Amino acid sequence: MFSKLFWRSRTNIVRREPTFGTNCRNQVQRLQREAQVYYFVFKHPRAPWYAKVVAACSAGYVFSPIQLIPSYIPVIGFLDDFLALFVGAKLLQRIIPVDVLTECRQLADAAEMRRKEEIRSMAAVASSVVIVAVWLLAAVGASILMARYIPHQRMR
Repeated sequence: MFSKLFWRSRTNIVRREPTFGTNCRNQVQRLQREAQVYYFVFKHPRAPWYAKVVAACSAGYVFSPIQLIPSYIPVIGFLDDFLALFVGAKLLQRIIPVDVLTECRQLADAAEMRRKEEIRSMAAVASSVVIVAVWLLAAVGASILMARYIPHQRMR
């Protein structure tokens, strides 16, 4: 009896939909991962030359100062960059061999795990604490020197 009541109460839990911020964060992380995959594809020896050309052209268009629609136009400029990346990514998915793409995805996953481990390492934390401490000491020292050597004028 008690287990039935408990089971019913568990099924009535309302789950929240992901918010806009978490959805955007997931999309950005996915885009970063895909960019890293295509970087590994670009460096892979078995990737066809035309796939490397497509990757270089789509990235080159985004970083080029000369574009069809300038990026400083609020919405349309960024949509044009997004379209170039989207078309390039879809084309690359079709022309890259499946085994090369899976191997590069595994390399990207391994690189992401290494990066997360490096961030969490004790040496990284200790070095950031030391850097912050040095900057704080420099700021306090500069403030003391400025207070000591700037002449104080009295109000009349």
